[in-house]
Order: sequence, then structure tokens, then C-alpha cells
Amino acid sequence: MQRKICIFATQYQKDANKYPMARNIFRGLGIALVTPFKTDGSIDLDALDRLVEYQIKGGADFLCIMGTTAETPTLSHEEKRMLKTHLVERVAGRVPLLMGCGGNNTAAIVNDLKTEDWRGIDGILSVCPYYNKPSQEGLYQHYAAISKASPLPIVLYNVPGRTGVNMTAETTLRLARDFKNIVAIKEASGNITQMDDIIKNKPQSFDVISGDDGITFPLITLGALGVISVIGNALPTEFSRMVRLALKGEYSSSLTIHHKFTELFKLLFVDGNPAGVKAMLSEMGLIENVLRLPLVPTRLTTMEKISQIVKELGY
Repeated sequence: MQRKICIFATQYQKDANKYPMARNIFRGLGIALVTPFKTDGSIDLDALDRLVEYQIKGGADFLCIMGTTAETPTLSHEEKRMLKTHLVERVAGRVPLLMGCGGNNTAAIVNDLKTEDWRGIDGILSVCPYYNKPSQEGLYQHYAAISKASPLPIVLYNVPGRTGVNMTAETTLRLARDFKNIVAIKEASGNITQMDDIIKNKPQSFDVISGDDGITFPLITLGALGVISVIGNALPTEFSRMVRLALKGEYSSSLTIHHKFTELFKLLFVDGNPAGVKAMLSEMGLIENVLRLPLVPTRLTTMEKISQIVKELGY
């Protein structure tokens, strides 16, 4: 089996577009998985296992690992490899795994795609290059290089609030049309008009996924097919129900659930992500409320409000 995978990757890297990918499988509720830490700052694998089981049982359709919410910039290369291996073994194929693989050095990403072991991973999430602020043509060429090197389907990730650059609808659509293995975009620009433009004009084989919990419901009504969720770490059952009702067109019932979370959407992000959701998970007894610098836990006032909501929800 290992030999077959290696042969496929080698052939695929020669010309990605000769190997049409299956339709996007990252639909419904995806969880932007946190990385639990012990009080000494080390990774808490027992807590991670509890979270994985809690989220799969709660209705998660896929897990997104080593993204923003996982505090990936603070993880060492060895920790990332260990987490990948551990999660592949723990999930054991029960739900798809989408793994972060992005940055602002195109050559380094291409090298990782060609040399790392991607067995057990079903797709990569690749964020727009940050800090060096490329032009739209630079973004296109960056993702073109990733597409040609990737042995897996690619989900683009547009989050200008973190990267300092917005990938326009025109560039997204150009990539979607030109590269068969670019199957979706996690859109977190906050620009509904831009997202609607992508949904309206995209190829049938390309999907839009919400990158913001608070606009998941309205975005699905426009034609998005899921979310990569932060709140889903803590409330997978409730949030997956909202997503599935919306995807079935049962908008009234879905909207009722959406409105239940309005205050919580704000609280979880007021002190930064994943500080809010880690505070909530800690209140629920699932993890320690520990982050790695430069991130710190939520303020006491925020924590008190989150604690009250957790009690009202019955946890």
C-alpha cells in the first residue's frame, strides 16, 4: 500500500491536472481543532483524544488539523509530525482529515508537499501568504506551484484579517478553473459580496466553505456547503445540527439555532482565537486553559461571561 501511494504522489507531482480529483469531500461541519496543552506547556494527547471522540460523536463531518486555531506557529516541526501521526491513528478513517500546509515561502511549501508523509491525510488547507503581501498575480503563481506539487486536494484559505492581503474573487475563480485539484476555499474575508461572487461564478467542482462561525448560516443560504468551525470544538452537536438543517433548506429551524449563539460568537473572539474557545472547553472540563505565547488566556470578564453561558447550556 505504501508503495502505491508513493508512486501516485510521484506521478501526480509531474502534472497535477492529468489526475482529476474527486469532488470536494470537506462539506458540512468541519472542526478547526485546537491543540490542548498541559499546565507545563507540553501537548496534552489525552485531552486531544477526548476532543476527537467528543467531536466525532457530536456530528463533525471532518477535522481540520494544524490550522490557525491549533496555534500551529508555536508548534515545532517535530510536534507537528507527532500530532499528524497521532491524529491519523486516532481518527482511523472515521472522518476526513484536512491538514494545514501553508506559509509565505512558496518553495518551502512545495518541498514539504513533495517530501513529507501525507498518508492518512485527505486534503491540505493552504493559507494565503502573509506578511510579504503579494499581488494577485503573486497569489495565483503561489497556488499554481502548490497545485503542481500537491499529492492531495487543496482547499484555499483567504483570511485577510490575519494575512494582510485579500485574495479577490477574480483570483479565486481563476485558480478554481485552472487547477482541478483546487477543490474549495475557506473564505474568511468577511466580505459577503465577494463570497457571493465566488459562489455565483464558480465551477461546479469547486465549493465555498465558511471560515467564520458567525456568518455560516447566511453563507449557506447563498450556496456555501459547510464551515470550518471554531465553536464546533465545544458545541459540535448543536452546530452540526444548524449546518445540516441549513444545507437541507430548513432555514427557519437553522436560524433559530444560529440566533442562540449570537452572543457566544462575539465572546469567543473578543480576546483572540483560540483563547475564547479554549476558555469554554476548560469550563466544560475537556482541556486545560493553557495557550502558548504570544497568545494568552481570555480576560477574567470574558471568562465569567463564557462560564455563565456554559452553565445555561447545561454543561
